[in-house]
Amino acid sequence: MSELEEYHQNLMADIRREADTSGIFPVEAFFDRMAERLSEAGEIDVAHPSFYCPAGLDGGQRLRIDGYAGDPRDSEGVLGLIVCDFADSDKVQTFGKQDVPRILNPLIRFLKKARTEEFRDSLNEANPAFQVSDLIITTWSQVTKVKLILVSNRQYIGRDDTVKLADIGDVPITWSVWDLARFERFDRSGQAREDVVIHFARDFGAPLPALKASQNGAALESYLLIVPGEQLAAVYDRWGARLLEANVRSFLQARAKTNKGIQKTIKDEPELFFPYNNGLSATADAVSCVRTNDGLAIDSISNLQIVNGAQTTGSIHAGLKSARDQLPHVFVQMKLTVVPPDRSEDIVPKISEYANTQNKVNAADFFSNHPFHIRMEQFSRNVIFTAREGERHDTKWFYERSRGQFINARARLTPAQQKKFDLEFPKSQLFSKTDLAKFEFSAAGQPHIVSRGAQKNFAEFAKDIGEAWSRSDARYDELWYKRLISKAILFRWLETEVPKQPWYEGGYRANIVTYAMAKVFHDANGEKQVLDLDAIWRRQSVPDPLRRALLLAAAEAHDVITHPPAGVRNMSEWAKQQACWNGIKARTLNHDDDFETCLILLDSARVAKRDEKAKKAMTEGINAQSEVVTLGAKFWQEVLAWGCERKRLTPKDQQILGICASMPRRLPTDLQSHHALDALSRLRTMGFGDGQGHSDAQCAPLSKARAADAQVTE
Repeated sequence: MSELEEYHQNLMADIRREADTSGIFPVEAFFDRMAERLSEAGEIDVAHPSFYCPAGLDGGQRLRIDGYAGDPRDSEGVLGLIVCDFADSDKVQTFGKQDVPRILNPLIRFLKKARTEEFRDSLNEANPAFQVSDLIITTWSQVTKVKLILVSNRQYIGRDDTVKLADIGDVPITWSVWDLARFERFDRSGQAREDVVIHFARDFGAPLPALKASQNGAALESYLLIVPGEQLAAVYDRWGARLLEANVRSFLQARAKTNKGIQKTIKDEPELFFPYNNGLSATADAVSCVRTNDGLAIDSISNLQIVNGAQTTGSIHAGLKSARDQLPHVFVQMKLTVVPPDRSEDIVPKISEYANTQNKVNAADFFSNHPFHIRMEQFSRNVIFTAREGERHDTKWFYERSRGQFINARARLTPAQQKKFDLEFPKSQLFSKTDLAKFEFSAAGQPHIVSRGAQKNFAEFAKDIGEAWSRSDARYDELWYKRLISKAILFRWLETEVPKQPWYEGGYRANIVTYAMAKVFHDANGEKQVLDLDAIWRRQSVPDPLRRALLLAAAEAHDVITHPPAGVRNMSEWAKQQACWNGIKARTLNHDDDFETCLILLDSARVAKRDEKAKKAMTEGINAQSEVVTLGAKFWQEVLAWGCERKRLTPKDQQILGICASMPRRLPTDLQSHHALDALSRLRTMGFGDGQGHSDAQCAPLSKARAADAQVTE
C-alpha cells in the first residue's frame, strides 16, 4: 500500500467516524476537516461552511457552493468561494483538468445568481446561500478578485491550469485545487506549496538584479535584491497571502491594518519609498540565477515566503488600485535567504523573530519551536490518563506542535507497534496548536475571537501566551496541561452532540460550540467557585449534569447567533462580534439543580494547584539529587578544581561542590543538588568539558566569615 493509499484509508475512516458520531453528512465532515488546512497553509484566512446545491435553478443547470472565505473586506478584496468534490469510496479515485469545469462552473453560476437581490430575497434568511448572497451584494463594489477553491478527496492528475471556465466579466477569477495528494503532503510535512515557482523573466518582465551576500560553501545562501514595486505587486496579485508565512501573516493582521503611512509615501513620494522603507525579509526553497549585462540576477524563486514585510507588500499591492501610475517609481529592498526544506522549521522562525523585533510580541511566539509548545508536547508524550469507564487501556493525548508529527511518528513503526501506538494515542485524542487555542479561548470567554477563524484566534492566543510566558512560565505546569485536556474533552463532546439536537438546523456548528462552552464557564466560574476541571480529566468524560448545562447553553447560543439584531444579516460575521458574546453572556439560563455538583470551591482548586507545585518541586529535587549522585564524587572533584583554578566559583559554589566531591561521606540536599547542577551548567558555557586540562589545585579554605555567607538554607 502506498503512502497516498494509506492516507486515503485513514482519512475516510476518520470522516465516516465523524459523520456517524455527529450525525452529519460525510461531505460536511470532510469540509470541516480540511478547512483548517486551507487556513493554516495560507490559502484563505477562514472557511465557513455554506452547503447549497438545489437542482435546475439556472436554466436546468446546477448551482452549488459548499463554503466561503469570510468577508472580502478583511482579505484585500479577495472573495473566496469553496466547492467540495467528495467521493465516498474505499479506493483512491482520480480526476483531470477536463473534470474541473464540471465541478467549478456550478460555483460560478451560483456567484452570478448570488449577485442579484432577486435571488437573495427568494431565499429564507436562515439559508446559508442567503448569507453568502447578502455578503456578496454588500461587498461586491470592493471585490478585486474571486478565488475559487476546489477541495477534493480524489487525486488530481491535471498538469496545468489552462482550463476554460465560465466568465463573470468584470472581476478576474483564479482557481486552485486542493486534492488528496496535496492534503497528504501538507499533513505529513506542513508543506503544500511546491507549485509556487515565480519566473520573473518569463511572467513578470525581467529577472531581479541581485548581490550575493554569502560566501561559497556557506551554510545558507543569501542575496540582496532590489525589487520594482510593479513586479512585487503583480507577484502578490497572483499568489496573494500564500507568499506570507501563515503565522506571521496572522500575527500582523491581528494587530494592524495595512500601514496608511506606507500608502501615503507610494502616492505622494514614490521615489522616496526605497530610502524610507526597511524592506522585506524573505526565504525560499531554491533560486535560479542568471548573468545579465548588469551582473547577477535571479530568474526564478521556488516557494518564496515573506517573513517580514507583510504590511509593505500589502501596501504596494494596494497601489495597483490607488496609485498605479506611481508604482514604476517604487522600489523595495529584499533580503532573501535560501533555506532547504529540511531545515526550515529551525531557521525560518529565527529569521522571522529577529526581523520582527519592532513588534511588541516576537513572531517566534507563533512557531512550533517556542518553549510553550515544546513543553506541551513533552506533557502529551508522558502524561497518562486513566481509561474511561468501560475501556481497558490508559491513554495519552497527542499534541502536534508542528504539522505531520502524528502521521510520521506512526509511519515509522512496524504493524505491531502501530497497534500499540493506536491504543496509546487514539486518533480522537490528537490535537494541534490551533485546537489548543480554541479550547483555551472558548473557556476564557473569547468565543467571538474563536469564531474569527483558527489562524486569527491562534494569533490572539499566542499574543497572550507570549506575554504571560515572558513574565513567568511556572503556571504552565502538568496540572495546567491536564486542565487543558478537560477543556478539550468538553469541546470535542459538544462538537459531536450539537448536530444531533432537534433545534439544530445545520450551519454555525463551530460558532455554537465555542459560545456554549464559553457560556457554561462564565456561569460556573465566580468569586467562590469554579468548574471542576480536575474531575473531568480524571474520568476522561463529561458528567451528565454538565452535559445538560452545555446543551442548554448551546440551544441559547444557536438562538442568539441565528437571530442577529436589525440590520445584521450575515450570521457568521455576527458571531465574530463582541456584541454577540455580550448578548449570550447576559442571558440567564436555568441550569438543573445538580449543576452545582460540577463545581468546586475556588480555594479547593487552588489547593490542588499548590499540591501540584509541591509535587513538582519534590520530583525535581529527587531528580537533581539522583543526577548529582550518578555523576560521582570524582567528577565533582574535577569540576571543583577546574572552577577554582580559573577563579569562576563563588564561595557558595565552592562549599556546595565540596560537599558533592566528598560523597558518600556527605550527601547534598535537594536544593544543594540544584545549585551544583546550575554551577556545572555555568562552567560548561565557560569551557569545562571541552577537553581542556586542569590542575589538581584545590580551592583555598573558606574563612569562617565567607563560609557563613555561603551557608545554604535548606
